[in-house]
Amino acid sequence: MQSSTLVQLALSGLLAATLPLAMVWMSSDPHKYRKLVWLTAFLTFDLIVFGAFTRLTDSGLGCPDWPGCYGAANPFIAHEQISAAQALLPTGPVTVVKAWIEMIHRYLAMGVGFLCMALMGTAWLQWRRSNSVQFRPLLPTAVFVAVCVQGAFGALTVTMKLQPVIVTMHLLLAMGLLFMLCWLGARQDAAVGGRPEMAQCAALLRPTVSTVSLRVLALVSALVLGVQIALGGWVSTNYATLACADFPLCAGQVFPDMDFGHGFTLWRELGKTAAGHYLPFSALTAIHWVHRHFAYVAAAILGFTAWRAMAMPDLRGTARKIAIVLALQLAAGIATVYFAFPLAIAVLHNAGAALLVALVAMLNYQIKHRFSAAAHARPPT
Repeated sequence: MQSSTLVQLALSGLLAATLPLAMVWMSSDPHKYRKLVWLTAFLTFDLIVFGAFTRLTDSGLGCPDWPGCYGAANPFIAHEQISAAQALLPTGPVTVVKAWIEMIHRYLAMGVGFLCMALMGTAWLQWRRSNSVQFRPLLPTAVFVAVCVQGAFGALTVTMKLQPVIVTMHLLLAMGLLFMLCWLGARQDAAVGGRPEMAQCAALLRPTVSTVSLRVLALVSALVLGVQIALGGWVSTNYATLACADFPLCAGQVFPDMDFGHGFTLWRELGKTAAGHYLPFSALTAIHWVHRHFAYVAAAILGFTAWRAMAMPDLRGTARKIAIVLALQLAAGIATVYFAFPLAIAVLHNAGAALLVALVAMLNYQIKHRFSAAAHARPPT
């Protein structure tokens, strides 16, 4: 690819980041770094949702090369090649619309990358100036490294022709990036007094058994949610969403014919077994069945965690949001079966998963902050 094309792509990403950066630095908010963190988290959430839209519209190969489109910086320049591919195979992976969807996704991703770079640079600069805990640069640096790794997996997604394990890892890395950004945002809220009720409670609290157990529950919830998202990604990337077309049964049975061996062989081409044969339908059934039934486990653990957290006034707001999003997420999952997988519901299902990641990250940090504040509080005299 020509260097001029790479420069044009970089400028496109910088342009995507310019508006949010301008919104931060021109705002009257005295805590601009916190505003930048939350804006980056919000745009990362948007990127995940648009990435789901890209995947669900089969636009992942709308431009069959990377980072450009037929070696060009945008589909306008590559219009001739895209139109030729569309004329050859009108229902294929390359069409004008799909090319634009894919490239917009890449531009947004590059914009988020620039914002993560700005976060890291600001954190290091402010840390050197003030040595304030608020600007500890380790996590912002990890965020920047994560977004670079995420970009590499984005490239592999295209070059390896949507291999399911690569696409699933791409999704998990995006969720992990969102988790880190929301953890960082919650840290900024605590540092600048965004949650004053915590400070008010800290002097009255001690690390109790219930607080410790809730901290463990929140960590387990994060891990279980990660597993469920991985299973959901595996369903989506293997196109197994409608392998069970009824609910709560699957093909009218509790235990339908399932091929777990082929279904959960990770390193294989899309739609193929490791030996290169066509993937049997029973393998798709196994993939869907496991995701569906692990959802019950995940819902029980996250619901119990939210219920326990609601007993603590400073955690009640986040816990209620988790409970609400969890209920909507379960409804969306069921709706994808009953309504034969409409695009809008499928995208909302992905958005619900991302929202749960953000809220669980915030809850984990709030519990950690609560625990730390209680541990350092002086006993009442």
